[in-house]
Amino acid sequence: MKNLRKEDIKQEVFDLYDAYAHNKIDRRELMQKLSTYAVGGVTVAALSNFMMPDYINAIQVKTDDPRIESEFITYNSPNGGGEIRALLSKPAGAKKPLGGVVVVHENRGLNPHIEDVGRRAALAGFISIAPDALTPLGGYPGNDDDGRQLQSKRDRNEMLEDFIAAHEYIKKHKDCNGKTGVVGFCFGGWISNMMAVRLPDLDACVPFYGGQPAAEDVPKINASLMLQYAGLDTRVNAGWPDYEVALKKNNKEYQAFIYDGVNHGFHNDTTPRYDKEAAELAWKRTVEFFEKHLS
Repeated sequence: MKNLRKEDIKQEVFDLYDAYAHNKIDRRELMQKLSTYAVGGVTVAALSNFMMPDYINAIQVKTDDPRIESEFITYNSPNGGGEIRALLSKPAGAKKPLGGVVVVHENRGLNPHIEDVGRRAALAGFISIAPDALTPLGGYPGNDDDGRQLQSKRDRNEMLEDFIAAHEYIKKHKDCNGKTGVVGFCFGGWISNMMAVRLPDLDACVPFYGGQPAAEDVPKINASLMLQYAGLDTRVNAGWPDYEVALKKNNKEYQAFIYDGVNHGFHNDTTPRYDKEAAELAWKRTVEFFEKHLS
Protein backbone atom coordinates (compact mmCIF):
# COMPACT_ATOMS: atom_id res chain seq x y z
CA MET A 1 0.00 0.00 0.00
CA LYS A 2 1.28 3.44 -0.92
CA ASN A 3 2.42 5.70 1.93
CA LEU A 4 0.34 8.85 1.71
CA ARG A 5 1.83 12.33 1.82
CA LYS A 6 0.00 15.62 2.06
CA GLU A 7 1.26 16.68 -1.36
CA ASP A 8 -0.32 13.55 -2.89
CA ILE A 9 -3.82 14.60 -1.76
CA LYS A 10 -6.01 16.45 -4.23
CA GLN A 11 -7.68 19.66 -3.06
CA GLU A 12 -11.07 18.05 -3.63
CA VAL A 13 -10.28 15.59 -0.81
CA PHE A 14 -9.56 18.46 1.58
CA ASP A 15 -12.84 20.06 0.50
CA LEU A 16 -14.67 16.81 1.20
CA TYR A 17 -13.13 16.61 4.65
CA ASP A 18 -14.17 20.21 5.31
CA ALA A 19 -17.76 19.36 4.34
CA TYR A 20 -17.65 16.32 6.61
CA ALA A 21 -16.08 18.24 9.51
CA HIS A 22 -18.87 20.82 9.29
CA ASN A 23 -21.73 18.30 9.08
CA LYS A 24 -22.49 18.99 5.43
CA ILE A 25 -22.08 15.30 4.62
CA ASP A 26 -22.09 12.24 6.90
CA ARG A 27 -19.39 9.60 7.20
CA ARG A 28 -21.06 7.24 4.73
CA GLU A 29 -21.22 9.93 2.07
CA LEU A 30 -17.63 10.91 2.80
CA MET A 31 -16.46 7.35 2.24
CA GLN A 32 -18.50 7.06 -0.95
CA LYS A 33 -17.07 10.27 -2.38
CA LEU A 34 -13.51 9.39 -1.34
CA SER A 35 -13.69 6.28 -3.51
CA THR A 36 -13.23 8.55 -6.53
CA TYR A 37 -9.77 9.44 -5.24
CA ALA A 38 -8.73 6.00 -4.02
CA VAL A 39 -6.43 5.14 -6.92
CA GLY A 40 -2.89 3.94 -7.45
CA GLY A 41 -2.86 1.50 -4.53
CA VAL A 42 -4.55 3.92 -2.12
CA THR A 43 -7.62 2.47 -0.39
CA VAL A 44 -10.63 4.47 0.78
CA ALA A 45 -9.85 3.43 4.37
CA ALA A 46 -6.25 4.64 4.06
CA LEU A 47 -7.37 7.94 2.59
CA SER A 48 -9.97 8.40 5.33
CA ASN A 49 -7.55 7.51 8.12
CA PHE A 50 -4.95 9.90 6.73
CA MET A 51 -7.40 12.80 6.91
CA MET A 52 -8.51 12.14 10.47
CA PRO A 53 -6.88 13.88 13.47
CA ASP A 54 -3.92 12.34 15.28
CA TYR A 55 -4.12 13.62 18.85
CA ILE A 56 -1.52 11.27 20.31
CA ASN A 57 1.53 12.39 18.35
CA ALA A 58 0.76 16.08 17.71
CA ILE A 59 0.62 17.50 21.25
CA GLN A 60 3.16 20.34 21.57
CA VAL A 61 2.82 21.12 25.30
CA LYS A 62 2.28 17.97 27.36
CA THR A 63 -0.16 17.89 30.25
CA ASP A 64 2.72 17.44 32.72
CA ASP A 65 5.00 20.12 31.23
CA PRO A 66 6.82 21.63 34.25
CA ARG A 67 6.86 25.08 32.63
CA ILE A 68 3.13 25.54 33.20
CA GLU A 69 0.46 24.92 35.83
CA SER A 70 -2.75 23.49 34.41
CA GLU A 71 -5.95 22.19 36.00
CA PHE A 72 -9.60 21.63 35.20
CA ILE A 73 -12.03 23.97 36.91
CA THR A 74 -15.73 24.73 36.66
CA TYR A 75 -17.40 28.12 36.40
CA ASN A 76 -21.00 29.21 36.20
CA SER A 77 -22.65 30.27 32.93
CA PRO A 78 -26.07 31.47 34.13
CA ASN A 79 -27.32 32.46 30.67
CA GLY A 80 -25.84 29.42 28.94
CA GLY A 81 -25.25 25.87 30.05
CA GLY A 82 -24.87 26.31 33.79
CA GLU A 83 -21.75 24.78 35.32
CA ILE A 84 -19.09 24.58 32.59
CA ARG A 85 -15.85 22.60 32.78
CA ALA A 86 -12.71 24.31 31.50
CA LEU A 87 -8.95 23.91 31.42
CA LEU A 88 -7.19 26.72 33.28
CA SER A 89 -3.48 27.16 32.52
CA LYS A 90 -0.75 29.63 33.47
CA PRO A 91 3.05 29.82 33.51
CA ALA A 92 4.59 27.99 36.45
CA GLY A 93 5.79 30.31 39.21
CA ALA A 94 4.33 33.48 37.72
CA LYS A 95 5.20 36.38 40.00
CA LYS A 96 2.84 39.05 38.63
CA PRO A 97 -0.72 39.23 37.23
CA LEU A 98 -1.05 38.11 33.63
CA GLY A 99 -3.21 38.93 30.65
CA GLY A 100 -6.17 36.57 30.38
CA VAL A 101 -6.96 34.63 27.21
CA VAL A 102 -10.12 32.68 26.43
CA VAL A 103 -9.40 29.80 24.02
CA VAL A 104 -12.45 28.71 22.03
CA HIS A 105 -12.71 25.26 20.50
CA GLU A 106 -13.95 24.19 17.09
CA ASN A 107 -17.33 22.54 16.49
CA ARG A 108 -16.54 19.38 18.45
CA GLY A 109 -15.89 20.37 22.06
CA LEU A 110 -12.71 20.64 24.09
CA ASN A 111 -10.60 18.00 22.38
CA PRO A 112 -6.90 17.32 23.11
CA HIS A 113 -5.76 19.77 20.44
CA ILE A 114 -7.59 22.75 21.93
CA GLU A 115 -6.41 21.78 25.41
CA ASP A 116 -2.92 21.92 23.93
CA VAL A 117 -3.58 25.40 22.50
CA GLY A 118 -4.67 26.51 25.98
CA ARG A 119 -1.37 25.28 27.39
CA ARG A 120 0.54 26.98 24.55
CA ALA A 121 -1.09 30.27 25.53
CA ALA A 122 0.10 29.74 29.10
CA LEU A 123 3.59 28.94 27.88
CA ALA A 124 3.52 32.22 25.97
CA GLY A 125 2.97 34.09 29.24
CA PHE A 126 -0.79 34.35 29.72
CA ILE A 127 -3.38 32.82 32.00
CA SER A 128 -5.76 30.95 29.71
CA ILE A 129 -9.16 29.35 30.05
CA ALA A 130 -10.32 26.76 27.51
CA PRO A 131 -13.99 25.89 28.16
CA ASP A 132 -15.85 22.82 26.98
CA ALA A 133 -19.23 23.89 25.60
CA LEU A 134 -20.26 20.23 25.59
CA THR A 135 -20.24 20.11 29.41
CA PRO A 136 -24.07 20.19 29.68
CA LEU A 137 -24.18 17.09 27.45
CA GLY A 138 -21.48 15.20 29.34
CA GLY A 139 -18.42 16.91 27.86
CA TYR A 140 -16.15 16.09 24.94
CA PRO A 141 -16.88 12.39 24.32
CA GLY A 142 -13.37 11.30 23.33
CA ASN A 143 -13.70 11.49 19.56
CA ASP A 144 -14.56 14.24 17.12
CA ASP A 145 -17.40 12.44 15.30
CA ASP A 146 -19.47 12.14 18.46
CA GLY A 147 -18.26 15.58 19.55
CA ARG A 148 -19.69 17.19 16.41
CA GLN A 149 -22.99 15.39 16.90
CA LEU A 150 -23.21 16.53 20.50
CA GLN A 151 -22.33 20.12 19.69
CA SER A 152 -25.01 20.23 16.97
CA LYS A 153 -27.57 19.62 19.75
CA ARG A 154 -26.69 22.85 21.54
CA ASP A 155 -27.82 26.32 20.49
CA ARG A 156 -24.81 28.34 19.35
CA ASN A 157 -26.03 31.49 21.07
CA GLU A 158 -26.26 29.64 24.37
CA MET A 159 -22.70 28.43 23.80
CA LEU A 160 -21.70 32.03 23.14
CA GLU A 161 -22.99 32.81 26.63
CA ASP A 162 -20.73 30.08 28.02
CA PHE A 163 -17.66 31.74 26.55
CA ILE A 164 -18.79 35.19 27.64
CA ALA A 165 -19.07 33.78 31.17
CA ALA A 166 -15.55 32.34 30.80
CA HIS A 167 -14.34 35.83 29.95
CA GLU A 168 -15.89 37.20 33.13
CA TYR A 169 -14.31 34.38 35.12
CA ILE A 170 -10.79 34.94 33.79
CA LYS A 171 -11.01 38.74 33.96
CA LYS A 172 -11.75 38.55 37.70
CA HIS A 173 -9.23 35.78 38.44
CA LYS A 174 -6.67 36.72 41.06
CA ASP A 175 -3.82 35.95 38.65
CA CYS A 176 -5.24 38.08 35.82
CA ASN A 177 -4.28 41.72 35.37
CA GLY A 178 -7.76 42.62 34.10
CA LYS A 179 -6.75 42.70 30.43
CA THR A 180 -8.45 40.04 28.30
CA GLY A 181 -8.32 38.54 24.85
CA VAL A 182 -9.91 35.68 22.96
CA VAL A 183 -8.60 33.32 20.30
CA GLY A 184 -10.84 30.83 18.57
CA PHE A 185 -10.86 28.46 15.64
CA CYS A 186 -13.63 27.81 13.09
CA PHE A 187 -16.79 27.80 15.28
CA GLY A 188 -14.50 29.38 17.86
CA GLY A 189 -13.60 32.06 15.34
CA TRP A 190 -17.27 33.01 15.07
CA ILE A 191 -17.54 32.97 18.86
CA SER A 192 -14.48 35.24 19.06
CA ASN A 193 -15.99 37.75 16.64
CA MET A 194 -19.27 37.73 18.57
CA MET A 195 -17.50 38.17 21.89
CA ALA A 196 -15.94 41.31 20.42
CA VAL A 197 -19.45 42.49 19.57
CA ARG A 198 -20.88 41.61 22.98
CA LEU A 199 -18.04 42.61 25.32
CA PRO A 200 -17.10 46.29 25.37
CA ASP A 201 -14.25 45.56 27.80
CA LEU A 202 -12.60 42.86 25.66
CA ASP A 203 -9.13 44.12 24.73
CA ALA A 204 -8.03 41.82 21.91
CA CYS A 205 -9.70 39.32 19.60
CA VAL A 206 -8.05 36.81 17.23
CA PRO A 207 -10.51 34.71 15.18
CA PHE A 208 -8.96 31.99 13.05
CA TYR A 209 -11.09 31.33 9.94
CA GLY A 210 -14.22 32.41 11.81
CA GLY A 211 -17.62 33.49 10.59
CA GLN A 212 -18.19 37.22 10.63
CA PRO A 213 -20.74 39.27 12.58
CA ALA A 214 -23.51 41.17 10.84
CA ALA A 215 -22.55 44.60 9.55
CA GLU A 216 -24.98 46.27 11.94
CA ASP A 217 -23.11 44.71 14.89
CA VAL A 218 -19.68 46.03 13.90
CA PRO A 219 -20.15 49.46 15.56
CA LYS A 220 -20.36 47.66 18.93
CA ILE A 221 -16.80 46.31 18.65
CA ASN A 222 -14.21 47.96 20.91
CA ALA A 223 -11.55 45.24 20.93
CA SER A 224 -8.51 45.36 18.66
CA LEU A 225 -8.88 42.65 16.01
CA MET A 226 -6.41 40.32 14.34
CA LEU A 227 -8.25 38.27 11.72
CA GLN A 228 -6.60 35.10 10.39
CA TYR A 229 -7.91 33.52 7.18
CA ALA A 230 -6.92 30.55 5.03
CA GLY A 231 -6.48 31.36 1.37
CA LEU A 232 -8.30 28.24 0.13
CA ASP A 233 -11.20 28.64 2.57
CA THR A 234 -13.81 29.97 0.13
CA ARG A 235 -16.68 29.14 2.51
CA VAL A 236 -15.57 31.44 5.35
CA ASN A 237 -13.74 33.97 3.18
CA ALA A 238 -16.96 34.79 1.32
CA GLY A 239 -17.99 36.90 4.31
CA TRP A 240 -14.72 38.81 4.63
CA PRO A 241 -15.21 41.60 2.04
CA ASP A 242 -18.43 42.85 3.67
CA TYR A 243 -16.86 42.57 7.14
CA GLU A 244 -13.87 44.63 6.02
CA VAL A 245 -16.13 47.30 4.55
CA ALA A 246 -18.02 47.55 7.85
CA LEU A 247 -14.79 47.68 9.88
CA LYS A 248 -13.41 50.50 7.70
CA LYS A 249 -16.69 52.38 7.71
CA ASN A 250 -16.74 52.32 11.52
CA ASN A 251 -13.02 53.10 11.92
CA LYS A 252 -12.30 49.90 13.82
CA GLU A 253 -8.77 48.82 14.67
CA TYR A 254 -7.98 45.61 12.83
CA GLN A 255 -5.33 43.62 11.04
CA ALA A 256 -6.20 40.86 8.57
CA PHE A 257 -3.94 38.12 7.27
CA ILE A 258 -4.86 35.73 4.48
CA TYR A 259 -2.41 32.84 4.21
CA ASP A 260 -2.18 31.84 0.57
CA GLY A 261 -2.48 28.23 -0.47
CA VAL A 262 -3.62 26.83 2.88
CA ASN A 263 -6.86 25.21 3.94
CA HIS A 264 -9.41 25.97 6.61
CA GLY A 265 -7.99 24.44 9.77
CA PHE A 266 -4.38 25.15 8.83
CA HIS A 267 -3.46 25.89 12.46
CA ASN A 268 -4.64 22.49 13.70
CA ASP A 269 -1.52 20.33 13.64
CA THR A 270 -3.40 17.05 14.09
CA THR A 271 -4.64 16.72 10.49
CA PRO A 272 -3.09 17.03 7.01
CA ARG A 273 -4.77 20.42 6.60
CA TYR A 274 -2.05 21.73 8.93
CA ASP A 275 0.44 24.06 7.31
CA LYS A 276 3.50 24.40 9.53
CA GLU A 277 4.82 27.65 8.09
CA ALA A 278 1.46 29.45 8.12
CA ALA A 279 0.49 28.06 11.53
CA GLU A 280 3.73 29.09 13.21
CA LEU A 281 3.58 32.57 11.68
CA ALA A 282 -0.08 33.01 12.65
CA TRP A 283 0.59 31.90 16.24
CA LYS A 284 3.64 34.17 16.50
CA ARG A 285 1.52 37.07 15.34
CA THR A 286 -1.21 36.10 17.82
CA VAL A 287 1.18 35.99 20.78
CA GLU A 288 2.77 39.33 19.85
CA PHE A 289 -0.69 40.86 19.45
CA PHE A 290 -1.73 39.66 22.89
CA GLU A 291 1.55 40.85 24.37
CA LYS A 292 0.84 44.31 22.96
CA HIS A 293 -2.75 44.56 24.17
CA LEU A 294 -2.83 42.48 27.37
CA SER A 295 0.32 43.56 29.17
